[in-house]
Amino acid sequence: MTHTLRRLPLIAGIVAMTTLVAACGETRQSSSDATSDSAAAPAGARTVDIAMEDIKFDQTKLTVKTGETIDFRFTNTGQIPHDAFIGDADAQMEHDDEMAHMGDASTHSMGEAAITVQPGAAGELAYTFAAPGTYEVGCHQPGHYGAGMKIEVTVE
Repeated sequence: MTHTLRRLPLIAGIVAMTTLVAACGETRQSSSDATSDSAAAPAGARTVDIAMEDIKFDQTKLTVKTGETIDFRFTNTGQIPHDAFIGDADAQMEHDDEMAHMGDASTHSMGEAAITVQPGAAGELAYTFAAPGTYEVGCHQPGHYGAGMKIEVTVE
């Protein structure tokens, strides 16, 4: 019985680590320093690589087809956290107002169409553009969206 009691902390640790590893396998992310509520990209999604620089994305425009799924692969090459929120201009402004009142965006969930990527890290976010129109991918860290850190997405 004493032998079994000595192994109990070891067994509990193994169970905890197994649970943690299984939970981390739910999203397609390149780094544990990225946080997202998104699901993995479906087969056939187009991949778009985007660098998140100090206060800009390395791309400013993207054109997609209605119903197309884009697997955004973000790499934060800057020195501070960045996020990417997908929505139309009204949703961007609403989200920017919410983020301004919440403080550090890296500490909470932003919904299924958003991801936060820490400096030096990478992360993926799959999004299906279901309706034609103009959307944006915007960073809502304090001051970034207002400074122009956004990508215009035209859905045809």
